[in-house]
Amino acid sequence: MTVTELVTHSGGFHADEILSTVVLSRLYPEARRLRSRAPALTSSAPGRIVYDVGRAYDATAGLFDHHQKPAPLRPDGAPYSSFGLIWHHFGADYLRALAVPEADLAALHADLDDSLVRPIDLMDNGALDPSAAGPLAGLTLPALLERMKPAFDAGGPDAEEAAFETALGLARTVLEASVATLAARARAEGRVLAAIAETGNRRVLELPQGMPHLSAIEKAGADHLLFVVHPRDGDWALNTIRKSAGTFDSRADLPAAWAGLSDAALEQASGVPGARFCHNARFIAVAATREAVMALAEKAVAEAPA
Repeated sequence: MTVTELVTHSGGFHADEILSTVVLSRLYPEARRLRSRAPALTSSAPGRIVYDVGRAYDATAGLFDHHQKPAPLRPDGAPYSSFGLIWHHFGADYLRALAVPEADLAALHADLDDSLVRPIDLMDNGALDPSAAGPLAGLTLPALLERMKPAFDAGGPDAEEAAFETALGLARTVLEASVATLAARARAEGRVLAAIAETGNRRVLELPQGMPHLSAIEKAGADHLLFVVHPRDGDWALNTIRKSAGTFDSRADLPAAWAGLSDAALEQASGVPGARFCHNARFIAVAATREAVMALAEKAVAEAPA
């Protein structure tokens, strides 16, 4: 089908139709975007995709609303929002449009659905309390997008349309950055797994450059690893390994005697010529050369709890 119109509702906006617009406008950049509640525009027509309005879900007819009864549900019974429906039907093509390799596509599609799409579905349907985000509830993506609505006394359709476009820009940036982050993690995984195999039982993992590594370490079950080293621009970094993605706690911290020191003070405390800096929080240290950073790593392993 040649898509010529993308139609969602006018008036106040929410994250689900904004993110749906991000996906669909990437796939159909020449299509005219309309915001309306007029039945003549929110019903099925050749070349038209209607979402978050119209009270019908029929993918073959290009209709993707979730407000009707019975509402569309995921296989586990969780409710869809328009974003979940659009992601289900168009998400894979959207990832292809962003040059995600086919080999990584299914995993990325599922990962984004779980980490971003599903929570927005649940919040839009009142099935997830935004306060679950705790003190940062006001910084969730849906909350930030809704803050871009015009003030109650700004008035007029022009203000609404301008606000929608501003929110659309933020949503596009967030969604595309999320895809890029997960795609980079997928690209890094093979390299990290190869480095883990080469490392064997040693406690320090050396990588050819800085790259996402925690998910690959967990996938490999490499519980023996404590630190990661890699070159940077002009120096070398020694990093701790977090216990999991959901915490800043490390498997082992760098030695307490190094905390906050730099240059000569760190060289003296560590006994390593070329030591340059250790963060006060003891999760990263920097050295001038590979020889120096490996010496720091060996000392950090020696002082780590058994």
